[in-house]
This record gives sequence, C-alpha cells and structure tokens, in this order.
Amino acid sequence: MRFDVLTLFPRIFDGYLGESLLHKAIEAGLVQVHTHDIRDWSRDKHRKVDDRPFGGGPGMVLQVEPIVDCVEAVSRQAETAGRLVMLTPQGRRLTQSVVEELAEEPRLILLCGRYEGFDQRVIDLLQPDELSIGDYILNGGETAAMVMIDAVVRLIPGVLGDEQSSVDDSFSHGDRLLEFPHYTRPRVFRGLETPPVLLSGDHQAIARWRREQSYLRTEQRRADLLPDSTESATGTTSDPQTPTLSKDSRDEPRAD
Repeated sequence: MRFDVLTLFPRIFDGYLGESLLHKAIEAGLVQVHTHDIRDWSRDKHRKVDDRPFGGGPGMVLQVEPIVDCVEAVSRQAETAGRLVMLTPQGRRLTQSVVEELAEEPRLILLCGRYEGFDQRVIDLLQPDELSIGDYILNGGETAAMVMIDAVVRLIPGVLGDEQSSVDDSFSHGDRLLEFPHYTRPRVFRGLETPPVLLSGDHQAIARWRREQSYLRTEQRRADLLPDSTESATGTTSDPQTPTLSKDSRDEPRAD
C-alpha cells in the first residue's frame, strides 16, 4: 500500500517513519510512505503558500493554487491516482470501520492542513474525503496523518506478527466491543491475581471469559457501542451471541 503525505513540514515524519512496525513494513516492501513539501509548488519567490483571508479575520489561509497543483502532480506519480483524504476537524469521524474501508485502497494521498485551513476552492475542485480524528484542534494535520497511517497499516496483511491481533482489537470487526483485559507474568502482583481461567489451559473457557469481559468493559465504559438489542452485558438479550455473565466471571480480578 502506498501513502503520499502532502505537508508544509515533511521533516516531522522522519523519526516516525524510522521506528517500530511501520519501519519494518516499509523495509519489507509492504508499505510505501512518500512525503511531499507543498511549498515546492509555490509560485512565490519566497515559497509562500498562504495569505490573509478575504473579509478579514485572524490567521492565514492556505492558497488554492499551490495546493491544487501539488495534489494533481503527486496524483500522477503512480499508476493509481489514489484516494485523496483531507485531514480536517470538520470531516467525518475516523472510526475503525472507516479505517477498514481505507485499508482496502491501494493508495491514499493525505493532505495536511495548517493555520486557519484551506481555501474553500481546494475542497470544491478536488472533492477530498474529509476526515477528522476527533473533536479537538491540532496545530496541523501531520499528527492526524500519522494516526491514520498507524491505524491503516495494522490491517495490511503481513504487517503484524500475528494477524489475530487486529481481530481482537477494540472496535474491530463484528460487534465493535472494547478489547478484554490482558495479563502476563507475574501471576500475582501486590495482591492482584491473574484470573485462574487464563491459566487453566481450557481454550473454550478462556474464549468465553474474554468475550464476557469485553461485553462488561464495553457496558461500563462505552455503552453507546452496544447494539440496541442488548439490554445489558449482565442480563439477557435477544442476541444469542451476547453472553450472560455469571457471578464468577464478574468477580474475577481485572486489569483496569
């Protein structure tokens, strides 16, 4: 999969691209990430790409001409034009289902904003997919682009050591529940014990406990994620896949 990141500050990505799973995926040829300096398409001798907004007001606005020229030029650098994504707080929310949708694309072009944002004609002409990582304001779209790349590459086959990892993640697939709690050595720490079921070797019992804990954790922290048919993670439901938690499973020590 190929990512092209259009930004005023490409050096922000240097450290990020050289670390962890993303770096290994790039080295393995599973992922390509290219950064492009929008200023390279400026027609100003000082490489300026912003100007004061018409009508007055604070801040500066990214000009339409260098942005459109940059996007069009970068789009031509590969056989597949790619899906253009604009990182903006005004876009639709980036959720795991949207991430799964993006992971099906062979190429994503990520347009990072700065200052007061883009001249509206950038949106009118290019019709980007406007996406937001949350209801808050960042200094620029670069951090949001990193979040998006991080989320998408996890779903590319071969990037994770164990493909089941992305299946078990919170919000992933099917019911979109929060992930169950995890434990590792030591078995007991400061009086907190690992739930005995995880040490039992009974894989069916472990799977059942994990699903029950996922429902319980989701009900406690993000009840909005539960389907309408689910009355309660500790009660009954019309959905046969939804567990009814026993007292024993509710009383197990938890990681949180």
